[in-house]
Amino acid sequence: MTEWVNGLVDQLGYGGILFLMFLETIFPPIPSEVIMPLAGVAAARGDLSLAGVIAAGTAGAMAGNTVWYYVARWLGLARFRPLVIRYGRIFTLTVEELDRVDAMFGRRGHWFVCIGRVTPNLRSLVSVPAGLFGMRLVPFLIFSTIGTACWTGALAAAGYVLRARYAGIETVLGPASLAVMLLLAGLYVVRLIRRL
Repeated sequence: MTEWVNGLVDQLGYGGILFLMFLETIFPPIPSEVIMPLAGVAAARGDLSLAGVIAAGTAGAMAGNTVWYYVARWLGLARFRPLVIRYGRIFTLTVEELDRVDAMFGRRGHWFVCIGRVTPNLRSLVSVPAGLFGMRLVPFLIFSTIGTACWTGALAAAGYVLRARYAGIETVLGPASLAVMLLLAGLYVVRLIRRL
């Protein structure tokens, strides 16, 4: 995967970074932890500017984030609520919990979106509750862009600074991403057992 990402960045430059980060947001198995540090390495070589790399990565990720936002907005609570009533055990969610989250999101949704953008494995999913609970588009775009720019900027800067040793980034972030994923899976299993 690293060679494929490197090839696209070398051939398409900023457009390749934008495209890859859009794909990463839509299809998470393509990790930003590989894309952005490699783009940072290209900037360190002088092929691209670091600011341009961060801007392209942020724009690509935000394009994907916006797609998920609109999909969830289209679904909406009116369509989602009957699914919770019918399949709540599988979702490990009750209508009462859904209403509580809806109320919480109305008060603190912007912080949830901003912080979620810098959390491994949650980054792509944050758009779903934002759209589902009807967060307004402008605050969603502002706080998503802030969080996304922080994430892409940190990864690109790490690649820029570490250059040939960029693989060290993945060795740190890889286990962190796995830990978050295992924690979320464990919480789901515990909730599922309690529901059943």
